[in-house]
Amino acid sequence: MNLVLIGYRGTGKSTVGKIVAAHLGLELLSTDAEIVKSSGQSIPQIVEQHGWEYFRDLETKICQDLAGRDGLVIDTGGGAILRPQNVEVLKRTGKLFWLTASVETIGKRIGSDTQRPSLTGAKSFVDEIQEVLLERLPKYQAAADHVIETEGKSVTQVANEILARR
Repeated sequence: MNLVLIGYRGTGKSTVGKIVAAHLGLELLSTDAEIVKSSGQSIPQIVEQHGWEYFRDLETKICQDLAGRDGLVIDTGGGAILRPQNVEVLKRTGKLFWLTASVETIGKRIGSDTQRPSLTGAKSFVDEIQEVLLERLPKYQAAADHVIETEGKSVTQVANEILARR
């Protein structure tokens, strides 16, 4: 059984995933890091040279590969839930935990992140977060086995909630 962390970037998936994996003695793998490793390019380079659809194709392949393994904590990219086949394959061998936070908190947490290109192109940073979250909200809700609110909690508290619900 895998534990799969889903949610918008900046909700704590990577940080919390490290704690959960360490506590359980499991390997933590990030779909984004696996994409970078397999392609030899950063995510901004992939998107700039090939576009978002190509990136999503790589992401789908990585989701399939990781779901074929057992005993992982998987930190997914924020858009992994955009393709139903990703959710389907990850649910086959895992429980999906949706980490949530407010737009303001997400903005504070990822304001200096240069490794993810804009998702909308022309919107302000906060407007982009609001727009993309609104679009993805039903997909996160449909995919999640458990919803974990991260607002105002320490990473340890969030990790403990996941551990209690696994």
